[in-house]
Amino acid sequence: MNGASGSGSPHRSDSRSPQTPRGARPPDPDGRLGTTPPVPGRPTSLLGLLGLSALLFAIITWQVVADGPLVRVDERLSRALVHPDRVSERLSDLGDVQIAGRVLLACLLYVAVRSRRSGTDRWWWPPTGAALLLALVPVLVVPLKVLTDRPGTPAVPPATGFFPSGHTATAVVAYGAAALLLLPWLRSTLARRVCVTVCAALALGVSYGLVRRGYHWPLDVAASWCLGAVLLTGFVLVAGRSHQPN
Repeated sequence: MNGASGSGSPHRSDSRSPQTPRGARPPDPDGRLGTTPPVPGRPTSLLGLLGLSALLFAIITWQVVADGPLVRVDERLSRALVHPDRVSERLSDLGDVQIAGRVLLACLLYVAVRSRRSGTDRWWWPPTGAALLLALVPVLVVPLKVLTDRPGTPAVPPATGFFPSGHTATAVVAYGAAALLLLPWLRSTLARRVCVTVCAALALGVSYGLVRRGYHWPLDVAASWCLGAVLLTGFVLVAGRSHQPN
């Protein structure tokens, strides 16, 4: 939902920040969440997800830069989906760093306090890693916006720098990292499912709102999901070396 930095466009996205803006549990061989690292063997499923997400992001970016066939499909899809309304406007706002960032901040503070009280080794690392992960979003997104220089949809004032979507990347990383931080502390299966469902719904809601309102092309949003998946998977692989709560 971000326009290009310095574009001067009155589009509401341009006025926003340019993200534009452990216990004794046995380890799992695939390195799934809720296990006690270090995980023996190679976390093949996570590495596969990391590679697939990076590949899809590269393909989408190439298509946007080269004005390839996917762009034509993207434009037709956008024309069919854009229908600005108040709901889509509110949903897209959930991708603001002021909102998503505060949700993540509350979660990482909660996890940090509980981890320290439980005597968890390196209790500070997962919350710190999650904060750094969100800070990395604008570092990656802003240069990509400048390099791709993609125009916005007809629903927004003329401007460039809409690829990838900064608000989508912020939502995916912030809400995704919040879920990853909370999951080890949720003992019941129901609580874990609710946590994942709510965080996924928030990120999906932002994506829907951005496309429905016309703030971004669908490919802008899809690319940010791929980028977010790369960052979150990397976070799991690195933060997975910390101990889980007792």
